[in-house]
Amino acid sequence: MDETLRELYRRPGFLLRHGHQIAVAVFTEECAAYDITPGQYGALAIIRAHPGIDQRGLARKIGLDASTTGGIVNRLAERGLIDRRVGSSDRRARILALSEAGSELLGAVGPAVKAAQRRLLAPLSAAEREQFVGLLGRLIEAHRKPARD
Repeated sequence: MDETLRELYRRPGFLLRHGHQIAVAVFTEECAAYDITPGQYGALAIIRAHPGIDQRGLARKIGLDASTTGGIVNRLAERGLIDRRVGSSDRRARILALSEAGSELLGAVGPAVKAAQRRLLAPLSAAEREQFVGLLGRLIEAHRKPARD
């Protein structure tokens, strides 16, 4: 194998991007019956955990930029999975809450999400899974922007 390619295939950024593509594909396959993306699932889970969060706070917690988060929020609202209202103290803020349909979807998709995680990590032993997730979390935390909650 060409040395340049060998070096490329060992770069952490390349591996993380490729791993992300695989993770999204596995999630999409396992959750196909629910018509939900990983970003939408994450947004619903965060909104459930933080009722009344505003769109900017959601963007910080989910780790996405404001425009990407805005697109996710728009699609969730169009599907009736969340409710949006104008903030009382800041008229520019959009306060988010799960709708009944969003809560039901989040509960229904849970087993498929767990199946996706099991499938993604299946090549690793139990100890390796713990180590992998721990190291990945540590790497992310070390590079987290201070503005994120």
